[in-house]
Amino acid sequence: MIQIKRFIDKVSYIESKQGKDIVLPLSEARGLRDELAKLLVDHYYESKQDKPEKVINVEIVGGKF
Repeated sequence: MIQIKRFIDKVSYIESKQGKDIVLPLSEARGLRDELAKLLVDHYYESKQDKPEKVINVEIVGGKF
């Protein structure tokens, strides 16, 4: 999560200086990408586990068969 924190800090700093652009070295951009991807994957799998499986009940009545 350190890369995400660094990015947030950089954005805050640039905003305070009324800047318009942020430049990230490739190594920082890769780290940020990797951390975001991990968060998304974790969130995806957690949301899959939280949902109960659908239970479908089928009742067949034969009457006087």
